Amino acid sequence: MEKVPKGNYFLLGGSPTDHNAKLFREGQMKVLKPRVDKGEIRIVGSQWAKDWQADEAHKIVENALTANDNRIDAVVASNDSTAGGAVEALAAQNLAGKVAVSGQDADLAACQRIVEGKQTMTVYKPIRQLAFQAAEAAVQLAKQQEIETTDSVNNGQKDVPALLLSPIAVDEENMMDTIIRDGFHSFEDVYKNVPEADRPKRD
Repeated sequence: MEKVPKGNYFLLGGSPTDHNAKLFREGQMKVLKPRVDKGEIRIVGSQWAKDWQADEAHKIVENALTANDNRIDAVVASNDSTAGGAVEALAAQNLAGKVAVSGQDADLAACQRIVEGKQTMTVYKPIRQLAFQAAEAAVQLAKQQEIETTDSVNNGQKDVPALLLSPIAVDEENMMDTIIRDGFHSFEDVYKNVPEADRPKRD
């Protein structure tokens, strides 16, 4: 929404059988709904990609572009695989980099697309922090100690106590300070398709 505060949005969900995909959509709509209600953002389509497949996402966005005469300003993709399919469909219409595309998971291919200017952002969940918190919780459970949970998540049947960590939105501006600094992907891998003269300087 920072990049495209107004315009036509297409919602590209994940697998319709995956509860996570529904949770992501709920989160997206919490942010989008106030602007939709004001008429600033118009949802011009919404579909779910079977099994989170890039090929499926490609077909969906291809059809969405046709149905809307290419007038789509942003694609809210629920993970990087579906974002990749969306970018391919946009590229076929010379729209890659002109239409904002979100993603999630900080996949290497997505990080490459971001620094190449084809994908707008991804969501990074620092693995080190996740691993330490999970290990700590597992030890506490093994010792039958009480875990201080931060929230609860409904799994479709009941509310499950949860430790929720803050994800990080990553774009071209903070790629070096997040993904590269943490060693999640290497500088060489992320920037391999970017000419050396255009790559950021390393400390």
